[in-house]
Amino acid sequence: MEGLPAMVRFIELIRNCLSDIREIMPWDLVDRLKENPGLLLLDVREPHEFDAMHIPGSLNVPRGILESACEWDYEETEPELVKARDREVVVVCRSGHRSVLAAHSMQVLGYENVVSLKTGLRGWNDYEEPLLNKEGKTVDPDFADEYFTAKLRPDQMRPKTGVDVRNQ
Repeated sequence: MEGLPAMVRFIELIRNCLSDIREIMPWDLVDRLKENPGLLLLDVREPHEFDAMHIPGSLNVPRGILESACEWDYEETEPELVKARDREVVVVCRSGHRSVLAAHSMQVLGYENVVSLKTGLRGWNDYEEPLLNKEGKTVDPDFADEYFTAKLRPDQMRPKTGVDVRNQ
C-alpha cells in the first residue's frame, strides 16, 4: 500500500522511541527518589504484575489505558496522573520496553519531565532495591529474579523452518 510506512518489529519500535526520550538506571532512580520525594513513579505493567511486586509508592496505570488515563473525562482517568504534567515522572515496567513506549506517549501528551527506567524492575531487583507485593510485604529478591525470567511457551517461539520468517 503506497504511502504507508514499512512495518517495524517491536524492538525497532522501542529503538525509534529511544531517540525522543530519556532513560535512567536504577541507581539514578534511587538518587532521584532521595532528591525529589514528589516524583511520580508510574508502573505501566498489568494489574496482576503490579500486585505480584512493585516499587514502593508507585502508581499502577496499565500501558493499555495510559493515554486516556492521562486526560480528564474518561472512564480510565487517573487524577494524580492528569495533574502530573509538571512533575518529574519515572515510568517503570518489567524490562524497560513498555516504559519507553509509555514515556514517549506521555511526552506527546505534554508531560515535560518524564523518563523511563532502563532495565525496568528486573534491573531494580538486580540492584537489590526493595519490591513489595500487594499485601505490602517485601518480596524475596530470588523470587523476584525467577518471576522476571521470561518463560516462553513453544507456540510463542519463532518457528524453526529454515526460512527466515522475520520479513514475512
